[in-house]
Amino acid sequence: MPTVKLRRVDLNVSSAMQQLQKLRQQLRWDAEVVTPTGRKLTQAVFGEALTPAQAVERICQAVREKGLSAVLQFTEQLDKIKLKPDQIRVSEQELAAAHAQVENEFLEVVRQVQYNVMQFQSGLLHRDAELRVSGKHELHVRYRPMQRVGIYCPGGAAAYPSTLLMTVCPAQAAGVEEIAVCLPPTPTGAYNPYMLAVCQELGVREVYRLGGAQAIAAMAYGIEGLKPVDMIVGPGSQYVALAKKYVFGQVAIDCLAGPSEIVVVADDSAHPDYVALDLIAQAEHSPGVAILVSWYAPLLDEVTAAIEKQLSKLERAELARDSLERYGALVLAPDKQAAVQCVNLLAPEHLHVQTRDPEALAEEVHHAGAIFLGPFTPVALGDYAAGPSHVLPTGGTARFASGLNANDFRKRTSILRFTRNGLKEIAPDVTYLARIEGLTAHAASVEVRANDKGPEARPKPKAVKNTVTSTPSSTSSSQKK
Repeated sequence: MPTVKLRRVDLNVSSAMQQLQKLRQQLRWDAEVVTPTGRKLTQAVFGEALTPAQAVERICQAVREKGLSAVLQFTEQLDKIKLKPDQIRVSEQELAAAHAQVENEFLEVVRQVQYNVMQFQSGLLHRDAELRVSGKHELHVRYRPMQRVGIYCPGGAAAYPSTLLMTVCPAQAAGVEEIAVCLPPTPTGAYNPYMLAVCQELGVREVYRLGGAQAIAAMAYGIEGLKPVDMIVGPGSQYVALAKKYVFGQVAIDCLAGPSEIVVVADDSAHPDYVALDLIAQAEHSPGVAILVSWYAPLLDEVTAAIEKQLSKLERAELARDSLERYGALVLAPDKQAAVQCVNLLAPEHLHVQTRDPEALAEEVHHAGAIFLGPFTPVALGDYAAGPSHVLPTGGTARFASGLNANDFRKRTSILRFTRNGLKEIAPDVTYLARIEGLTAHAASVEVRANDKGPEARPKPKAVKNTVTSTPSSTSSSQKK
């Protein structure tokens, strides 16, 4: 078996961060990289070779205009699966049958993870708040859940029951009543008993055999048999991410996620096998970014040797090896401060800190989707069972984005109520600013109330004398009687 060829980067070299950023750019959700297979497929479907963004735009526009017929067409052309209209939705009988088919041990694990996630997410919920100034005004903030949410769960290389748990449970914790799940029509998606069993266990009864950009468009715009949603969440391919970007504004979205990634920061206390398996765990997503940053030079060689040893034991070794060589790196920092600076520039999805004082180092990190502290907190705990959602910002977007949680499924509304005295007190500030902006009607709408002396001071309406006049025809008629 060939020795893994891991990229080495020395932060003492001026071009080091440029090398790392270039490495990361290859896996951004918006990278316009077209494979020969992808070029051939778009040529066949659209009559010309399109970039991923162009293909997604065509798909979304067609679904918006033609509905279900376009979805069925793209499912056949892109997924190579021909579905009839009545096969799009997974029946309740199929959900129940899948639930009965899977082993009880699986369902017990699902229930425990559901409990963990619901406990954590319910504790995060923002509460209604108010500010009262006696006799003057009341200000309220009210939270209400989204009414209808769409969840996309990938199903290409593998089945991901964990993603269903990490997206459905936060929505349920927020109080969302209607949840529609789209799973690709594949053996690892909507035809996978474990995926359907999780939906059944969580109480999700709207499950659709739809994948890719056409699934995102169907949830956003609505098609025959699938009502449009208010928000779409969940990871997926580059085409899924681009489709979420395209429909944003029509619906809310969680984030634009690319391939999974990890940065491990470690010192001389780190166990090389632990670090090696953390890197391999992300690389086996294939593609996946896996970067070690350390100021302890011997660790880089120790981890390389440990990677070789661990790869020899793993089923997806070749996929992980390829990903490590393409998108992995071992970074040598001159000191701890430089290592932290590197992490903040990379803004990774997952940051695992394996140092003597991980809490102190984590305090200096400003940009990371999720941080895992110490040798006994591998990223896999967060991926599967801990409680926070594993839907996290990737590609450096942790600089401004956060991981999915229950509050993302809730809308915030401000409610204001002023008394007459409260209005009079604030009126001068409002009218002054309104006139500065040239919005005199705004000012007038306040002044007319501020200057109003009350009902007792308003002029009394003139009495109106009620009279009944008869038309000539009615008089004539009564005389005849």
